[in-house]
Amino acid sequence: MIECMNKFIETNYDKIMLMSKKICKSSPEYEDVGHFAITEFMEHERGQEIVDSGRGMNFLSGIMWRSFNSSTSQYHTIYRQKGRVFGLTKSYDNMQDDNIYDMEQDVATEAIQGALEDMQSSGIELWFRAILFEMWISEPNFSELARVTGIPRTSIAKAVGEAKIYIREQLKQNGISYE
Repeated sequence: MIECMNKFIETNYDKIMLMSKKICKSSPEYEDVGHFAITEFMEHERGQEIVDSGRGMNFLSGIMWRSFNSSTSQYHTIYRQKGRVFGLTKSYDNMQDDNIYDMEQDVATEAIQGALEDMQSSGIELWFRAILFEMWISEPNFSELARVTGIPRTSIAKAVGEAKIYIREQLKQNGISYE
């Protein structure tokens, strides 16, 4: 069992690291995220079943995305230590007047992030849509996402469209303007 998973990782290692680099937007920590995802995948109780069903790369991409983007992920807790490892990369001392804070935009952004977190915890169907939507935000090219994830382009487009509809409904229910 472990031998088959090792072979899967060995065979796809370069693809996994490329996927990690893209998910992490070429951040210097993409290799750490990739290796963390591989470790989590290898230790997962259903890892072999996932490999056998041909969903290994999809599962790894989900681990990577959550690890890199979530401040509540195990990766973040263990390696980033709640922000102590990396300092601010942008200087806010020289902010210009044209960068005025837009509270409505901030509220809408927070509401969208909340809707996505709700989707991720509400079952596999909504989780799938939320993950693909977030990947699409980083790489708004369905063909490229299909190549990276191995998911058909039409499935990605449909999931992203359904995620948009869900998010709009959540914003509308909460009375938040999103245009």
